[in-house]
Amino acid sequence: MWIKKKEIEQLSEFVKGYSSGEELDIRVNKEGSFNILKNDIYALVNTKNEQIKAVETERDSLSDYMADISHQLKTPITSMMIMADLLEEAEPEKQTEFIHNIQVSLNKMEWLVGALLKMAKLDAHAIDFIKNDIHTSELLEAVKPSVAILLDIHNLTIELKQDCIIHCDKRWTTEALTNIVKNAIEYSPDGSVIEIDSGENPMYSWISVRDSGMGMDKTEYAALFKRFENSTNENGFGIGMPLALSILKGQGGDIDVDFGGRGEGTTFILKPKYVDEFFLRFMTFDFSSLMSNFNLVFKKSTVA
Repeated sequence: MWIKKKEIEQLSEFVKGYSSGEELDIRVNKEGSFNILKNDIYALVNTKNEQIKAVETERDSLSDYMADISHQLKTPITSMMIMADLLEEAEPEKQTEFIHNIQVSLNKMEWLVGALLKMAKLDAHAIDFIKNDIHTSELLEAVKPSVAILLDIHNLTIELKQDCIIHCDKRWTTEALTNIVKNAIEYSPDGSVIEIDSGENPMYSWISVRDSGMGMDKTEYAALFKRFENSTNENGFGIGMPLALSILKGQGGDIDVDFGGRGEGTTFILKPKYVDEFFLRFMTFDFSSLMSNFNLVFKKSTVA
């Protein structure tokens, strides 16, 4: 096989250009071992470029994430340092107030660090979800202790419309549902009702949470599940909703949103992954074998 000097020089220039960051295309739609080699080298280089871009994107994302964490921790730490400096010379009443505020800040930091650790495990796919059939009412009972005080303060009630079986990890789904209910409390007027419903179809089981607010503008959706961006509560971090979504996605599921409006509140629909056994058998059935047998029978009947 003869290879032209020009082709070798072109391949050499491509490799040099790749080293310096240039984007060249040496692919050819011709036969021959050397042309196949050129196409393979291009495919390898393109794959490496994509890997490098993915690493750079992940690095930038991690840098932004660490900056957000630093910002969230800086405020309570600074506040506690100021109160600690003033504590010794303060009046007894002020000392009590400072100690209480420090305890509140510590509790907030403990929750934030715990939530961040959970998200880190979810991002690293380091959690083994243990799925069982759980009644929605059982999940709701597990949620109530975490939201009881908030419900009492705002005179809110939770109503369960339909109690269905949900195939999910109870512990983690309770965590996700708790965050969704807290969001519903935040947007519901005092004295109103938060409606919980559930159901299933051949593809998935679901739980919905509807608040009694004014609905959500579609422009708010972009920031809804972004970390540190969506909280309107001065005591919040904007991490509860992203954590809930990570938990559902970790189970192979998702969260849908009905924006509501015109007198209807926003509805969040949690969908842990679930496929009905009959539907699964239907999807995996060997239809080609069935058609082959049908054609064989048809031919025999035709011959007869």
